[in-house]
Amino acid sequence: MPDSVHVKGPAVLDADGARALVASYAAVSPTAAAKDIGRIDAHMGRFIALSPICMVATADAAGKQDVTPRGDPPGAFKVLDEKTLAIADRPGNNRLDTLKNLLENPEISLIFLLPGVAETVRVAGTAALSVDPELLASMAVQGKAPRCAIVITVRQAYLHCAKALIRSKLWDGAYAVPKGTFPSISRMVGDQVGFTEEQKKIAEARTEIAYRDGLWAPIP
Repeated sequence: MPDSVHVKGPAVLDADGARALVASYAAVSPTAAAKDIGRIDAHMGRFIALSPICMVATADAAGKQDVTPRGDPPGAFKVLDEKTLAIADRPGNNRLDTLKNLLENPEISLIFLLPGVAETVRVAGTAALSVDPELLASMAVQGKAPRCAIVITVRQAYLHCAKALIRSKLWDGAYAVPKGTFPSISRMVGDQVGFTEEQKKIAEARTEIAYRDGLWAPIP
């Protein structure tokens, strides 16, 4: 298994050089240029309905970006109509990076993935928060509704080709690392923030409970 490679002080292009580089790429194909249809059609709607995970990108007012994974059983991501999606906000660590960004900047982008399928669905638009009881009830898992939902008004929507997932061999497991390659997340974060051994053990126990009992509702 290769280790991370650290390159010290790589040369980078100035603004003119970067513009010249981008301009040197081949022209976009007519199909690629036209495939953003700006709405969720039947193909993308079915894909999203079957998808158990999406990546959500947001930014604050200053443009500082955040990307977070959102995972749920198939059917939990809702296509409300061809211009509207909704995803649940499930229990997490309460950093609330996504929600706080949306308070400042409603722009949002999502990539939906479907295990076993190398293509993806890309969506972008603007988001608002909802506590509509009917919507939240429709997103309940194991009888537990989310505290709120993120409702996206779709501006951009298209199918993305399979090259990245083929190169990464994401679904065939070729690059899967053996269990135990890394210590638990509680131990790694504990190292980063200076936990004692006892604090790491307590954090591991709490994480185990959260993973077992707190996936769809906060633990009391």
